[in-house]
Amino acid sequence: MESSDDTEEPPLPLALSSFQISEEFGFLLPDPLTELPAPYGPWMELAQQLPQLICSHQLRSRVHQMPQLSTQQLQGREELHLAHLVLSFITMGYVWQEGEEGTVQVLPRNLAVPYWEVSQALGLPPILSHADFVLANWRRKDPNGNLDTIISLPGGESLRGFILVTLLVEKAAVPGIKATVRALGAILQGDERSLHAALAELAGAIQAMSEALRRMHDYVDPEIFYSVIRIFLSGWKDNPAMPQGLIYEGVSPEPLAFSGGSAAQSTVLHAFDELLGICHRQDTAAFLLRMREYMPRPHRAFVRALRGAGSLRQRVLAAGDARLRDAFNRCVRALTDFRSLHIAIVTKYIAIAAAKARARRAQPGASAGPAAGKPPAALEAKGTGGSHIFSFLKSIRDSTREGMISA
Repeated sequence: MESSDDTEEPPLPLALSSFQISEEFGFLLPDPLTELPAPYGPWMELAQQLPQLICSHQLRSRVHQMPQLSTQQLQGREELHLAHLVLSFITMGYVWQEGEEGTVQVLPRNLAVPYWEVSQALGLPPILSHADFVLANWRRKDPNGNLDTIISLPGGESLRGFILVTLLVEKAAVPGIKATVRALGAILQGDERSLHAALAELAGAIQAMSEALRRMHDYVDPEIFYSVIRIFLSGWKDNPAMPQGLIYEGVSPEPLAFSGGSAAQSTVLHAFDELLGICHRQDTAAFLLRMREYMPRPHRAFVRALRGAGSLRQRVLAAGDARLRDAFNRCVRALTDFRSLHIAIVTKYIAIAAAKARARRAQPGASAGPAAGKPPAALEAKGTGGSHIFSFLKSIRDSTREGMISA
């Protein structure tokens, strides 16, 4: 990125473009591709039929018929991200087609090998993560700005709503991501006025994220999320339904274990935690650190760079300025409120939905397989990433609140 010689503003300590972060879209992949090159037609064809193939129990047989394709003709970041998205969705459908009681032990070579190669190229794990499910899985539906997903799974409009509302949360965070960099610049320059303005922008962005997250109630049916969608986000690490993990044929003779999709894989909250100096408890912090391995490589680097930058908290404490302290605390309070809202949503979509599912399972003639909507039981108390969900989320919320600076 070229710098202008006549600019009066000092250079910022971190350039977003250096970390593949967009000024307009933040951590979202800007304008993702929706089609792979012609040689990869067999992948796209399967991916675009996933809901029907899974619900008719035909996906596994179709995967077995799929040709073994080389990844050599995939070029550039966008093609790799779309290939990873497509192979991730096919893999989740293949593994969970028959529900948690009908899992497989081996991912066939014609799927496992290219999936592994694409994952290695991107620095992502070979499993569906937030980077695929949300960041790279959107397209413009029409010129009016309406959005749609690129690849889907069973769950219909509720799945679409779940992905797109999460995308809107990511989009709402963009002014806060830019404010994070401006805040670091203000610290380096000793410019308290600019620092105050950056913190006000950050607090507003986090509040906008909460407003976006509340739309989950409007677009996602709790019963469909819990009984149909959730299993396809589940991984094979810390999951009683797949205690041995999964063998990636042609990659490793031993089973590999990876966590499923999780909100903890969103770089946004890690970045804000680092800026605000939020210290999470040891077990929680260890899980969050592991979730960073599920982020795109440049985004992980951005979080590390924030950790190595100057301490905002120490700068605010040293300033002894009540106005600056209040601006800092507004950010921490907004982040605490966001995490409280997340707990409320998880309560509705998992805890309450799980209780209703248990009651249904107790009824005679309960149906089998996710195609028929049989709710999973293995992860009732856990998130799809494998964490003990309520103790984990409450720990994060409480340690965030403890980040407030007292008068």
